[in-house]
Amino acid sequence: MYDKEKKLVQSYLSGSISRRGMLRGLASMGVTAATASVLVNAAATEALAQNGFDWKKHSGKTVKLLLNQHPYADAMIANLENFKNLTGMDVQYDIFPEDVYFDKVTAALSSGSSEYDAFMTGAYMTWTYGPAGWIDDMNEYINDPEKTNPDYNWDDMLEGVRDSCAWNGQPGGALGSDDAKQWCIPWGYEQNNLSYNGRMFKEAGLSVPKNIDELVATAAEAKAKVDGAYGIGVRGSRSWATIHPGFLSGYANFGEKDLNVGDDGKLSAAMNTDVSRMFHEKWVQMIQESGAPDWATHTWYQAGTDLGAGKSAMIFDADILGYFMNGGDNAEAGNLEFAPFAANPDAAAPTPNIWIWSLAMASAGKQKDATWYFLQWASGPEHGLFGATQMDFVNPVRKSVWADAGFRSRLNNSYPGYVEMHDLSAPGAKIHFTAQPLFFDLTTEWAAMLQKMVAKEVPVDEGLGQLEASVNRQLKEAGLG
Repeated sequence: MYDKEKKLVQSYLSGSISRRGMLRGLASMGVTAATASVLVNAAATEALAQNGFDWKKHSGKTVKLLLNQHPYADAMIANLENFKNLTGMDVQYDIFPEDVYFDKVTAALSSGSSEYDAFMTGAYMTWTYGPAGWIDDMNEYINDPEKTNPDYNWDDMLEGVRDSCAWNGQPGGALGSDDAKQWCIPWGYEQNNLSYNGRMFKEAGLSVPKNIDELVATAAEAKAKVDGAYGIGVRGSRSWATIHPGFLSGYANFGEKDLNVGDDGKLSAAMNTDVSRMFHEKWVQMIQESGAPDWATHTWYQAGTDLGAGKSAMIFDADILGYFMNGGDNAEAGNLEFAPFAANPDAAAPTPNIWIWSLAMASAGKQKDATWYFLQWASGPEHGLFGATQMDFVNPVRKSVWADAGFRSRLNNSYPGYVEMHDLSAPGAKIHFTAQPLFFDLTTEWAAMLQKMVAKEVPVDEGLGQLEASVNRQLKEAGLG
């Protein structure tokens, strides 16, 4: 990097000039925006090496990763040369599409294979991996000043996201408790709010709904007024993944829970209450009146694709799903907008349930300290800012990245309402489920019962009674209830 360009980039990194000012200055020197991004990232990496931490300690070692095919992985791969230059280490990886990815992870971990040192995971999966002894508690590394870069800044992580990745391993134990083990490091996460077609809403004279009653009404109005589109996309397949996004986000906003935890630590079903029945009835009505005709098959992909293609007016699902549908070659790219959603009209703010793509260390790995060097770099503020400003690394988990003016401007310019939606929802964003080993089985059964309710095979009140009885039976059989 030439001296003039380097000084300009360093001024930006120190906060002396704005990103726009830096880009203008570099442009006057003949540096393109793409090259400017490379220079900024290189300078940030160089700065990491100046704080006294021995990044070269494991030079010559190799770590191997197991990765899911995802924009977060793409951002890491695009920045990998900077890690290699910083540490002198090599990084190898295998990458698989999500439909087979988790099977690959389970096979590797359960067999005790030492092939992979670290891998991508959802926080929910660590409720199985952790107690099984397949992954390491990251607190050992985070709290060791000999192993952790002094500028790593663990407290920069959004609290709800960070705590949702920590559990003491006791069924019903509160996430983020003082005795919790940090089973994984949060990397990027998804809130569940509204993504809607601004063009359709404007042409049909629709207002953005602000609670569950307005959502039901607006979805019906959209279906009636917008030719060729149904009102709202939500997931419906017989899977735990149907319960965790929009459904649980709205449900939790009313203060409802999936399970009760007794004083004796025993678990019991919590979904057969008056408030829960009310919410289920409205949710079922919304799908029956305004959902996709093939709702019972809808996963993340179908909900998002229909929004991007203009087949639905809105979705109540992951915010990053709307983000991706607002670009690329989607028919409605550029027409999508975003809004926070609190289902409960009496709630002060949204309380979205979240999905967290995280990084975990395999217990069977042979390069533990070297692997931690990679994990802290990949989850550090410098890489987070690179991914957020230069790639599609949304949503970042660091407060400092969300405070970056360049990142916020990028979102505001192309994703109307996204920043405000995130800021309003972040304080209440966390995993609202109860951590316990039957999580996937019980939530999948909940989804199956929703299907029966929507198909009018069982009334809501009767269905909730059946679900409660089945959940309690399974908990007792497993020694949890």
